[in-house]
Amino acid sequence: MSPSRPGWEPAKPTSLAGYLEALSRPVFLTGMNWQVIESKWNGIRDAFEGFDPQRVAALTPADVNRLMEDTRLIRNRRKIEATVTNAERMLELDKEHDGFDHYLESLGSFDEMAAGLRREFRFMGDMGAYLFLWTVDRPVPSHEEWAKAHGRM
Repeated sequence: MSPSRPGWEPAKPTSLAGYLEALSRPVFLTGMNWQVIESKWNGIRDAFEGFDPQRVAALTPADVNRLMEDTRLIRNRRKIEATVTNAERMLELDKEHDGFDHYLESLGSFDEMAAGLRREFRFMGDMGAYLFLWTVDRPVPSHEEWAKAHGRM
């Protein structure tokens, strides 16, 4: 068993926007049914301008208020604000490490990468970190192994 859902296949992103999109999916998935997120995902992507980190990081409180009225989104202010904050942090880490991919590589093992993601990004828990790393085609333990280690079996 893998965390795969229809339309979700692991692939290394070719841009920072791809990383932000992959990071944002588990943010919006937190506490929600994956089918709801999947059905809204194209609208979420459009509302966040293709997850272009520069554009998302530049969103203002007025933009967040506007997004709270956008029916394409899961209208949860904390998740919308987390996406903006996460875009800002991703840009910083991308610059500090001469690429976000290099940031991930600097963390080491799966457990170290997951801990780094939880530390650096809002709304990123254990499952979100696992899903993100799996989505961006990083080595992760099997889902069964991970679930057992995290008391989810």
